Amino acid sequence: MAAVENQKLKMLYLRKILSEETDQNHGLSAQELIDRLERCGVNEDRKTLYRDLDELERFGMEILRVQNGRTVLYHLNDRLFELPELKLLVDAVQSSRFISDRKSAEISAKLMNLTSDALAKSLKRRVFVASRVKSENEEILYNIDSIHRAIRENVQISFAYYEWNLKKELVLRGPEERVVSPWYLIWQDEYYYLVAYDAPAGKSKHFRVDKMRHVNLLEEKRLGSENMKDLDLGAYVNEAFSMYSGKPETVSIRFPKELIGVAIDRFGRDVAIREIEDGNAFRLRCRVDISPQFFGWLAGLGSGVRILEPQQTVEEYRAWISGILEHMKDQA
Repeated sequence: MAAVENQKLKMLYLRKILSEETDQNHGLSAQELIDRLERCGVNEDRKTLYRDLDELERFGMEILRVQNGRTVLYHLNDRLFELPELKLLVDAVQSSRFISDRKSAEISAKLMNLTSDALAKSLKRRVFVASRVKSENEEILYNIDSIHRAIRENVQISFAYYEWNLKKELVLRGPEERVVSPWYLIWQDEYYYLVAYDAPAGKSKHFRVDKMRHVNLLEEKRLGSENMKDLDLGAYVNEAFSMYSGKPETVSIRFPKELIGVAIDRFGRDVAIREIEDGNAFRLRCRVDISPQFFGWLAGLGSGVRILEPQQTVEEYRAWISGILEHMKDQA
């Protein structure tokens, strides 16, 4: 009875053998295919095998026949992903901060199943990224899916929000159950953020998804459509440095010409730029959230970068730097 059942599965076994053991560079002869089918409890002869291979091609599989001396080798040529694409996906998964080590290993193993065993060996590698700290939140992939579903179904969500304490523990921040209306998921500085409308506060807020726990969809419809319809998401991301909100302000900044790439990477190609100082520098005008994170970013670029206006922001930046220097002086 088992032999009969295996015979019914013959085409699935044949497809599995071709998928796992052959690719553009590795093939199997007709006899090798017959031998492998026999290991699966399937009886096959050459004439039937040729007919079965033709049927798989009719089904849509691209099977190459390559002459190797007096032997013909059969190669499965069609793959959902090419090897360089799989390498890119594995690298992205392994280097991503918001995916835990365990989940990264699970996803990488699944990606390896999308190519032959021989080529999968080249995917068994670890990507090193300096100072990379992986998330410990095993819920995050499911939370992202739940948030997408809530946005699609136009409903509110509840969740608990956590933060680190000095004991290196994640502890609850705020109420055990927050209720918000989710509108957007954005990717910034290697983290996922939820942009949502907080009805009690009457404004939009953002939350780091890897710090969210117990995300649940509610029956209540989303609120805040009037607040969110005019939100320019690109501007929202560009204005908030490291997703820390602050007082929005339009500023003019002086950059040395060699930092043009840094400026465009940060603010985009549409930002207003004008050459100054005979082309040795440029003046950039943009809208940002004035915050310590914004000042820290500017200071990290060196003394050649200066805020030109408005004067109030110039004074705030100067006071921020002076405060740091005073603090360092107190420690001396």
